[in-house]
Amino acid sequence: MKQLIIIAAIALAVTAPARSQALVDPNKVAPEYREAAEKRRAEQIRQRECALKADLEKVLPRDRTVYLTHCLDTIAAKQ
Repeated sequence: MKQLIIIAAIALAVTAPARSQALVDPNKVAPEYREAAEKRRAEQIRQRECALKADLEKVLPRDRTVYLTHCLDTIAAKQ
């Protein structure tokens, strides 16, 4: 039992903490992929804005996907 606890503690210590996906930097990609990187960055920013709105409005986890989809559709319709 003691060995299992030690192994579990080592496994937890070795694993990297989960982090959110970093924003794409179009300046750090090859020139031929820059346009795609700019589009991806814009999409990531829209997703983060909607996620922030969901957090501020305290949307329940079960309703979050619907809320985010609606928010992204609303932003797309405005453009």
